[in-house]
Amino acid sequence: MSILVIQTAFVGDLVLSTSLIEAARTRLGAGRVGAVVRPETANLLRNNPHVDDIVIYDKKGLQKGPLELLRLARGLRDAAFDAALIPHRSFRSALLAYLAGVPVRVGFDRSAGRMLLTDRVSYRAVHEVERNLSLLASWEVDTNGIHPALYPDDHDRKRVDSLMRDSGIAPTEQICGVSPGSVWATKRWLPGRFAELIRRLAEVYGYRSVLFGSSEDRPLCAEISAESGVDPLNAAGQLTLLQSAALAARCSAVVSNDTGMGHVAAAMNTPVVAVFGPTVPAFGFVPFGHGHRVVETPLDCRPCSPHGGDRCPIGTHDCMRGITAEQVVEAVAVHLGKPVPPVMD
Repeated sequence: MSILVIQTAFVGDLVLSTSLIEAARTRLGAGRVGAVVRPETANLLRNNPHVDDIVIYDKKGLQKGPLELLRLARGLRDAAFDAALIPHRSFRSALLAYLAGVPVRVGFDRSAGRMLLTDRVSYRAVHEVERNLSLLASWEVDTNGIHPALYPDDHDRKRVDSLMRDSGIAPTEQICGVSPGSVWATKRWLPGRFAELIRRLAEVYGYRSVLFGSSEDRPLCAEISAESGVDPLNAAGQLTLLQSAALAARCSAVVSNDTGMGHVAAAMNTPVVAVFGPTVPAFGFVPFGHGHRVVETPLDCRPCSPHGGDRCPIGTHDCMRGITAEQVVEAVAVHLGKPVPPVMD
């Protein structure tokens, strides 16, 4: 059997879909597994032993439009996949599988393209990893024990070694990761609070921080670095996603907004402190696994949308403004096995 997984959403979504990819190979016994992904996330699947074909779909760029969709579908039709698993709930994802002539098309009953599916699975209020694995329910396979996983190689680790060495970080030095960016503006905790967190981790515990992010996040990370006054490593835009995963594996803990880097770190078995604002854990996108912590402010206006947004709908952004640096430092201290520091004056 050959299986196609279509996941053209963001970084975190693809990380959480790696468990479905692994289950298709190891539990369903697929002889060939392909994955359709966005170009900016494809690096996440490099070295993955459960993926045979990584199919790039640049739906926002060079492959934008119906003609390119048809061209991609023709190529997939020639590949003759037996079944498509479609965790992404967009109409375009379902349409791609339909146009590619995949005979079995499994997705969620809340998919915008559910009329194009042959099998519709209930979209349940569970973690996204469990939800994705439920797409295999009709095959009655055991998916227990499968979790998201990434596979950086020696080249990735050597790049991290080089970056740390150039930044004056010794291989044995204790570091914490900080990921302050997000595609959605309202998901970003305040830069000044991140700077305060980094300063406290250095002054109280002696931990050097590393800032994760894309090249677009580099100015934000530079602002936070300057305000912290303790010279964290600004790795934003300097690493591939798998190299970021290799660096996250070196961290004692990673602090992240509700965004992809938290899932990357969790997939590398690094403890995560996730700062949630407009979204809530009940959506099913907390870091997967045991021991991770969520810091949030209980408010009647939460959640305000499934993804966050560019502006707070009521103009306060209290969901993030209400989270103090002390709260996040305390959550990190638990991961580090350190005493909670006294409240700052």
